[in-house]
Amino acid sequence: MQPCMAEFLGTLILVLMGNGVVANVTLPGTKGHSGGWIVVTMGWGMTVFVAVWCVGPISGAHINPAVTVGLAAADEFPWSDVPSYLAAQMIGALVGAVLAFVFYRDHFAACNDSDAKLSTFCTGPAIRRPSSNLLSEVIATAVLVLAVLLVAEPAIELESAVETPQQMKIGLGTLGALPVGLLVFSIGLSLGGTTGFAINPARDLAPRIAHALLPVPHKRDSDWAYAWIPVVGPILGGLLAAVIFHCS
Repeated sequence: MQPCMAEFLGTLILVLMGNGVVANVTLPGTKGHSGGWIVVTMGWGMTVFVAVWCVGPISGAHINPAVTVGLAAADEFPWSDVPSYLAAQMIGALVGAVLAFVFYRDHFAACNDSDAKLSTFCTGPAIRRPSSNLLSEVIATAVLVLAVLLVAEPAIELESAVETPQQMKIGLGTLGALPVGLLVFSIGLSLGGTTGFAINPARDLAPRIAHALLPVPHKRDSDWAYAWIPVVGPILGGLLAAVIFHCS
């Protein structure tokens, strides 16, 4: 599997299962209905674990534009590979969001709360204040990317089956699947209460686009006025982590 395909698949898994746990907790009639914030954050943490476990050895399992940009800014990932990684992540997130909707379609039809339906696709603020919401996303993402930079081992040379040297890419995968899942779980518990901890532009923007395009029954608008925050905030957080890493 090529790295870009791995990023596509990893981000698809991330959004399918991550949005899936939100739908399971939020939508009526599900087995997990009203499971609460602990279930959501644990679900997202374990979702990251699964995605990293699957594709980490192939692409580094960035599965997040903020991680990709942060690693590139820290000179730990080539800028030339950034556009292809970001495209793969966005497409994977879009497909994952569509699959999550199809999976829970009967429960979407049974739900009369349009805000709840939107929340199964993308994040939203607990208290709407753009400056505070942006800061929340910046700080939470900086913690994520800085942990990747501080703990990840340098890239190593591997020998392929055809004896051509290959380089293992740095990313979430180099942390090990379970530790990075626990990292995201911890961020969700501690820093997720203000905005729902998008910490990933692809995870929020692509599903928001899916919400706008899909035939979600009795849906509301996709809250485009807020949509820039979970995109700009995580990118700034990734860059901030790179600066801290270089200064440390």
